[in-house]
Amino acid sequence: MTGVPNLRSLLRTTVIPLALLLCTPLWSASPPSNTRDASSAIQRPLLTGYFPQWGLYNQPQYTVKNLLTIGGASVLDQMNYAQAFVTGGRCSIADPNADLNYTFPAEQSVDGVADKPDQIFRGNLNQLVKLKRKLPNLKLIISLEGRAASFAEDAQPQNRAAFVESCIDLFLKGNLAPGIQAAGLFDGIDIDWEYPHREDAENYLALLSEFRKKMDALRPGLLLNVAVGPSPRMYPGTDMAAVSKLVDQVGLMTYDFNGPWSATTGFIAPLRAREGQEGGTVEHTVQSYITAGVPASKLLVGLPFYGYGWHKVTEDNNGLFQEGQSIHGDRPYRSIVDIIEQSTVYRDELSQAPWIFDGDVFWTYEDPTSIRQKSEYIHQQHLGGFMIWELGEDTSTGLLLHAAHTSLTHPSVDTAQQTSSPTPTATK
Repeated sequence: MTGVPNLRSLLRTTVIPLALLLCTPLWSASPPSNTRDASSAIQRPLLTGYFPQWGLYNQPQYTVKNLLTIGGASVLDQMNYAQAFVTGGRCSIADPNADLNYTFPAEQSVDGVADKPDQIFRGNLNQLVKLKRKLPNLKLIISLEGRAASFAEDAQPQNRAAFVESCIDLFLKGNLAPGIQAAGLFDGIDIDWEYPHREDAENYLALLSEFRKKMDALRPGLLLNVAVGPSPRMYPGTDMAAVSKLVDQVGLMTYDFNGPWSATTGFIAPLRAREGQEGGTVEHTVQSYITAGVPASKLLVGLPFYGYGWHKVTEDNNGLFQEGQSIHGDRPYRSIVDIIEQSTVYRDELSQAPWIFDGDVFWTYEDPTSIRQKSEYIHQQHLGGFMIWELGEDTSTGLLLHAAHTSLTHPSVDTAQQTSSPTPTATK
């Protein structure tokens, strides 16, 4: 992913009785909304989003309570918790302070009950326990992040079984730490291996097979998902059709098609290509994976809640596809909304992708109009839904999240009119 202290980036209560936790799951599992059987048509596209573990350190802070307060948790079908680490041949808690130790005051707690300093189980994961009790049908998935070299080592035949067992014991059996047990908190595992080399292809498939076997044995209905790059060619030698038979969802990282690594402005995540455009598109990525044998119903279109910018951009073509000096890093959509008011909004007729340009500074991002266009494409192609990176970068009211939900569940509703999104003052 991007813009966070996360290995996806190439640049980003009440005390629970221990005896109860040790003996029974916190809730009964409900059937998955999408199965591995490609012939099983999904009722409607899914809305999934990554929740940032590091939101506690953001300014302003972003917590599970924030997501619940704006109604965001109730419109999600699935929330991927980013992140767990893959290090030293095992899965591990990536940030013990954020996950287990942070003491939430009452105003930041999902149930309005403050954590006690001597409480054994605190942090984000305890907040997720409380969220799960409020919304038992919301799927919670743990996202495994690790360096490619770590995954490659862990997937070796001599290491594979022990590695997989460690992940299942920690997150699916819920043995989070000594004295802390939360069986049933997570409904599955999301694997983000960026990226297996050709010599890893066989082990990549074998690793997924090991996860699938042990997860099915533990509890039927657990979800095994993968996040993948924007082209199957990034997985040389990997049989994507075989991968798709093992996993429930294939999350496409259909963003970062252009950004600060380029000296030329462009779109971060265009649906379709227009003349003069460099880089990939959502449409090309989707069709490439379908050609590679992945059922359309398992493909989730990645949706960025952030944007990229350049300055000292020439005024030709209103700044689009022009040379400029890149602005380091990304900006969350909540910040770009403020910039929009001082700039002119333009829109690509083909993909409805927006950009803003003030004669010097250029920004590329997503907005409710471009999200609606992608939602229409998802419905037309019978795709699995949206995968958002990441929820904490939205506005304080969840403008983009609610636009995505409305466009998926009510295709006939104009999401641009349903939100307070700024109306483009110019169109291209």
